[in-house]
Amino acid sequence: MPELHTPREAARRLGISYPTIKQWIYNGKLKAVKTPGGHYRIHEREIQALTQPAPQLTRNKKTLPTTVSGRNQLVGRIVQLRYDGLLAQVKLSIGDQTVTSIITADAARALKLSVGQSAAALIKATEVMIVRV
Repeated sequence: MPELHTPREAARRLGISYPTIKQWIYNGKLKAVKTPGGHYRIHEREIQALTQPAPQLTRNKKTLPTTVSGRNQLVGRIVQLRYDGLLAQVKLSIGDQTVTSIITADAARALKLSVGQSAAALIKATEVMIVRV
């Protein structure tokens, strides 16, 4: 019979809290089976998969992650791209608004940005001000 663990045992082995492991189960991040009594059990291989070191990503691979934790993402189209020395100015059209970002020219080239492409502006700010218009 495969080795199954209670959520509490799995949390202790992974060094995380019991509520966290329950959320992982509910959100599908961690596979678990339900007993006839309605209790969750986690297979040993699921725990092992989470304790393995993450594979090293290289810049040459096209399998780099495309998700980020930031929620302030505005998706639009690149309408202007200007290079000037070490910098690149990228203008995104988002609805009836335009967002302009200055990034390094190397970053723009690495992303292979071009006019007409779809792109997202990730906004990280500690403050948001409101202006009456």
